[in-house]
Amino acid sequence: MITYEFLQQYWWFIISLLAGLLVFLMFVQGGNLLIFLAGKNERERELIVNSTGRKWELTFTTLVTFGGAFFASFPLFYSTSFGGAYWVWILILITFVFQAVSYEFQSKAGNILGKKTFRTFLTINGCLAPLLIGTAVGTFFTGSAFTVNKAAVGDIAAPTISRWANNWHGLEAVANPFNVEFGLMVMFLAMVLGALYMINNIDDDNLASSLRKWLTRGFCAFLVLFLLVMWHLLTMEGFAVDSNGVVSMEEYKYLHNILDMPNTLVMLLMGAVLLVAGVAATIFNKGFKRGIWLAGPGTVLAVMALFMLAGYNGTAYYPSTADLQSSLTIANSSSSEFTLKTMAIVSFIIPFVVGYIAYFWRQMDKKPITSDELDHTDKY
Repeated sequence: MITYEFLQQYWWFIISLLAGLLVFLMFVQGGNLLIFLAGKNERERELIVNSTGRKWELTFTTLVTFGGAFFASFPLFYSTSFGGAYWVWILILITFVFQAVSYEFQSKAGNILGKKTFRTFLTINGCLAPLLIGTAVGTFFTGSAFTVNKAAVGDIAAPTISRWANNWHGLEAVANPFNVEFGLMVMFLAMVLGALYMINNIDDDNLASSLRKWLTRGFCAFLVLFLLVMWHLLTMEGFAVDSNGVVSMEEYKYLHNILDMPNTLVMLLMGAVLLVAGVAATIFNKGFKRGIWLAGPGTVLAVMALFMLAGYNGTAYYPSTADLQSSLTIANSSSSEFTLKTMAIVSFIIPFVVGYIAYFWRQMDKKPITSDELDHTDKY
């Protein structure tokens, strides 16, 4: 029999999966970050922009789907974070608006700002979007300043359940070194994935050589940050939830989680191995171009494992530093049993949607982008 608790756990798994897919698809942002770094001339920059330009909608659509799934399955998180830490989400939205406008208008007639300006906007998106999203996810482990009073829903004058406890509204996250480390880790991971994707997607030897150079640099930075994040994560205090829903601080909570959930540990290790394998094969074998198809699944598995550490095993996935008992858990922030059950039925179509995307992705990327192709087709 499918219980309410099972549905709550199931939907956290779906959220974790969507988060993994989103981080993987941020290779678009990572590619944008390399426009001026790896692209040494106009033609190489055109190749980079047209490579990422064919996939940017997938990243944005997945971000919207991720937010929509969170809203439907865990509405209290949506109202608390999106309604309270709104400066962070506004900045993320602005960077994606910059991205959409830049792809659309940089090559249009009458562009008075010039291509370089719009490519600068793309580079800003490539840097800030993964950095801000990563910093926001870091608060899943360090906490945010909010309070929750469900009884307030009956207050006609001010039926506000969640309130932010300061005037920074999410920007205070950058004051915590762990959050910044997490954000920088995601940014450099996006850079690595972007380089891997374009090595596979673009047929240009000079650009491939430059991309491999930046792949090496980006991966070294990512590796240092990943080890730093994991060290801090596994040694920090965590937000434990007992059977009565009472939240308390527990030393080495996330280390306990990873030891108590061996499947999650396996996912994290498999993800790390696949990512390293994809990068190493690409760096040391100049003829190998399919590293993205090792690193991509590895990224999805590793991100899913981190989300499971944040939410499973009696853990508050969105802790409150202002009021410990206001912390959000899978149990106290989810939708009703009827809503979760109905959405669970709808979620069964996800494999078919993924298959549809994979098929058309394959058709679009059947042949790598070349300089000759840009001369005979519409380009960004």
